[in-house]
Amino acid sequence: MVVSMILPIVIITMLVFVMVALASARSENREGGEDVVKNIYVYLVLFATLMMVIGGSVSAFMAVADIVAPTPYYQSFEDFKRFEIERKDSIDSEQETVKPSEEELREKYEAIVKAEMDRQILRAKNNLIKSFGWIIIPLPVFIYFQKNLVKKPV
Repeated sequence: MVVSMILPIVIITMLVFVMVALASARSENREGGEDVVKNIYVYLVLFATLMMVIGGSVSAFMAVADIVAPTPYYQSFEDFKRFEIERKDSIDSEQETVKPSEEELREKYEAIVKAEMDRQILRAKNNLIKSFGWIIIPLPVFIYFQKNLVKKPV
């Protein structure tokens, strides 16, 4: 939530900075004006690609954490047992059926918990692959622009 509030401020600040820099470069009718615009463009590309790589790295770390320690299943066995018995009673109110035993309910509950854990791990692996895309795709662009950055001697 904080990021969603800060991101527009950062974008607006960058746009204002670019507009001021472009205006000052145009007002100065010297040969260095084009260099200023080029440098601003290069730094903006470097900033954007660096933010993408950092965001992808954070997302990849979170996906690895979800693979290593998935979120535990939210329903307790007691709640599951009560829900199953109530459901069986409401469905089979006209027919007399044997209520499932404690062992059968426990096996069914364990199967549901295992399936949910597997589903979360698969979802985390999918997010990990997507996160690597956010790292691998902008990284060559960042490296290319960083190597082409003209360093002025002081």
